[in-house]
Formats: sequence, C-alpha cells, structure tokens
Amino acid sequence: MTHQTTLEIMDTTLRDGEQMQSVSYTSEEKLTLSKILLTEVKVDRLEVASARVSEGEKQSVIQVVKWAKDAGLVDRLEILSFVDTHRSLDWAKEVGIQRVNLLTKGSHKHCVNQLKKTPEEHAQDIITTIDYATRNHIEVNVYLEDFSNGIKTSPDYVYFLIDTLLTLPIKRIMLPDTLGILQPFETYDLLSELIKKYPQAHFDFHPHNDYGLGVANVLAAVKAGVKGVHATVNGMGERAGNAPLDEIVVCLKDFLHIPLNIDEQKLHKASQYVEMFSGQRMANNKPIYGKNVFTQTAGIHADGDKKGNLYSNPLLPERFNCRKKYALGKLAGKANLDICLQELSIDLNEEQKKILLQRIIELGDKKAVITTEDLPYLIGDIFETSENSPFKLLHCSINSTFELKSIAAVQCGYQGIVKEAYSHGDGGYDAFMNALRILLGQFDLPIPQLLDYVVTIPPGGKTDALVNASISWEVEKSGKKHTLTTRGVNSDQNMAAIEATIKMINWVMTQF
Repeated sequence: MTHQTTLEIMDTTLRDGEQMQSVSYTSEEKLTLSKILLTEVKVDRLEVASARVSEGEKQSVIQVVKWAKDAGLVDRLEILSFVDTHRSLDWAKEVGIQRVNLLTKGSHKHCVNQLKKTPEEHAQDIITTIDYATRNHIEVNVYLEDFSNGIKTSPDYVYFLIDTLLTLPIKRIMLPDTLGILQPFETYDLLSELIKKYPQAHFDFHPHNDYGLGVANVLAAVKAGVKGVHATVNGMGERAGNAPLDEIVVCLKDFLHIPLNIDEQKLHKASQYVEMFSGQRMANNKPIYGKNVFTQTAGIHADGDKKGNLYSNPLLPERFNCRKKYALGKLAGKANLDICLQELSIDLNEEQKKILLQRIIELGDKKAVITTEDLPYLIGDIFETSENSPFKLLHCSINSTFELKSIAAVQCGYQGIVKEAYSHGDGGYDAFMNALRILLGQFDLPIPQLLDYVVTIPPGGKTDALVNASISWEVEKSGKKHTLTTRGVNSDQNMAAIEATIKMINWVMTQF
C-alpha cells in the first residue's frame, strides 16, 4: 500500500450527479450547493458542469465562478470538456474556468467504434486540444472514459494513451469505472499494477454504483495508491448513481484512517439541500443519512443502550449532526417508550404508559412502526378528544381560483373567545396558514415552524380517497428544539393538512 498523508476528494454532484433522470439545478441552486460543498463541507475540488451544454448552464457557471473568485476558490472549480480542439476550451475561457477535465476514450472499443478513429488519430486530437489549453493558461486533467473496460479488454491501448498523456502538461489522469463493472478485489489488482507501472502519475478513481460496489471500489483504489477519488452527494448520478460522498468519507476515515479535509458535521446539510433541490428523496435505509439509519426498533437494543450504549458502533449520530431515535412497533419494550417520551419531554403515569405501549404493539401487529415524532399524534388519539382541546377550529372556508391567489377565512376559539381572520396565499393551505398566524398572534400563542409536509393516499386510491397529511414541525422548549409529527386524515387534502395543524397547536399548548 502506498502511504499517503492527504487524499483529494472531488465532488461531481453538479455535473455527473445532474445526469440523473429528471434532475436539473437552477443557477441559484448550483450556487448554493457550490458554497456549501466548498466552504462548509470543504471538498478539495468541485466539478460544476459540462462545457457547451446550454445557455442556462453557461450562466450558472458564470455565477458560480464570480462568487468563487471573490471567495478565492476559483482554482478549485472544474468542468468537463471534450476533445473538440478549441470549442470546449473557448467556452471555459468565456465563463472564467481555469481547469478542465478532458473526456477522452479509455477503451479501444470506444475509440474505434464511437469516434471511428485509430488510437494514433485520437491521441493526436488530444495533443492538439491540450496544446490549445496550455497556450490559453487552462490546466487540464484527463478522463479515460470506459477505463474499466479498457484496462480489462485492451490494456495495450490504455498504456499507449497514458504514455502519450505523460509527455503532455497535464495534472491528473482520472480513471472512471464508467459502467460500474468493477469489484473491489479486481479494482485493487488492476490499479496496483497500473500505479506500479506509472509511479510518477497522479491517478484519480471515478466510481459508479451499478453493482452497489462504488464505495468498496473506492476503498480498494485508495489502498492501491490512487491520489484522488470522486463522489456525489446522496450518490446522485445516472442509472444506479455514483458512490455517495458521505459513505466514502466515513469509510476512508474509519477503515483506512486516511486524513481528509472534509467536515463531517456539514455533510448532512449538503445531503438535505441536494434532496430538496433535486426532488430525489433518499431511501430510508441509506447509510449515514437515511431516515431509519439511527433508529433502533427492538426493545432489547433500546434497553442495552439505556444501560450503557451496548448497541452502538463508531457511526454515532452526533458525529453527523444527527441523533438516535427509537422506533415503536410490536418488538418495542418499555425502554423504547421511556426513551421516546423523555426525548419529547412528555410525562405519562405508569397506567398511561401501559395503555400506550399496548396500543403500539397492536399497531405493530398491523405492520405499523411508530417513531418518536409519531407519539404526540398517537397519544392525542388515545387520551385526548377534540372536545377537550383548548384551541378549536370552528369554521374554515378556502377558495382557490385559476391564476388568482387562494383566499382563506378562518374562525377559531380559545378560552371562550372567538376570533376570525382572512388572508390569501399560494394555494389553499398557505392561505389558511397565513390566516391562522394572524389568529395565533391575536391569542398570543406560539407558532410552530413547519419542516416537512407529506401527503399520501392508499395505493390504487381514486379521486374520493382519504388523504393522509403528515406534517413535521419544530417547537422549542427550555432552549431545546424538538421535532414532532402530526397527521390529519380527510377526503380533502387541505382539510387533512388543517387537521394535522390544529393537532400540533394543541400539543404545543398542552405539552410545551
């Protein structure tokens, strides 16, 4: 193994990650993600776009470059360019990019079948393109596209291309597993041999995740001696995506003890913003940031944690700015429930806990799993009735009209006093919330902050199906922030969300 003190991490979420189906970032979103990744997560390099894609992409890169120059970070920006003599490089000059990643053909098959050129002709085109870049003060890294197939089926071609590249003024040779066909044992053997043959070269490894081996291949490549690896936030990318940045960082630190510049505490923020901007939600069981990753379900695990963190590993949630949760289902025990209630600062007597736990187990038999955030809703259904709720929705009218803002009229009662308010908004629920904020202000009641809003109907549901609105809120008590979830069920989507909202207000009043 080659001993290293540093390893470069290049993030390509904004280029290769954007090749995922139905994903496209606006200029403002690209700028926001660039700022997070470079100044907070602190990736070493950022590939932000492909040259000559569109006018919109061009303006996005110009905006990112302008910010990066002011921040002194423009030398860490890169774009994908092509062997087209000068067109991609002129585009790079125009947007202010100082480094390009030149896409060349890393397998004989791609060279002769796609380009319809001999290896010598392709090499000459590369030489001409790099010469133009050098004369225009643009640094060049080189991708060997389809390298994994190339090194397996046409190694002599790969060696010919690398021999040519090492005579040119390039910084890095980047080795993509373009189709995700490598496995880690093979990756280690192939790259070890290559690095032994070319010890003077700076090789990067660019994994894809078609077999789910992207991260494992990164570990193998680093152990073999590569000096840089590529990743995307949340594993974004076409087909099965690329190797996820967070998983790569954690595995390199924990298993190979490689020092990195990455700030682990900021990875969660990057993950959340990519999820929000891309519209692509992560699988609940995705390592590091999946919704269920730090959730214990079995009662024996909760009991063990309570008695000394007996079921913990190095992936502590606090390490990633998260916290451990305890799910409540048919396998739950008293320890699960006690931990969850303590987290929410909810006090129940032993009889109430017994009733609640029995209800949780009954729901578990029906395949339901209750998390900490679900408890207020469940407790409310068991122990509270709408007649006893201090804050009541008396009347509500919402009017939505094509190309006009929605209007809401809301009447509520609290402590024997009835008030009403009117407001408009971008949609019926927004109009309702704007009116409700007015009423809460008049009653001097706290206003919870909405974090997430998910609407579902039963599979195969029709237009008259019941709608389940699940809304997550953030409330604060004694300087500590809590996340709670309430649900409403109604055949009208707006009313389902309104029911969930009124439940939350009453919980804030009675429990917090």
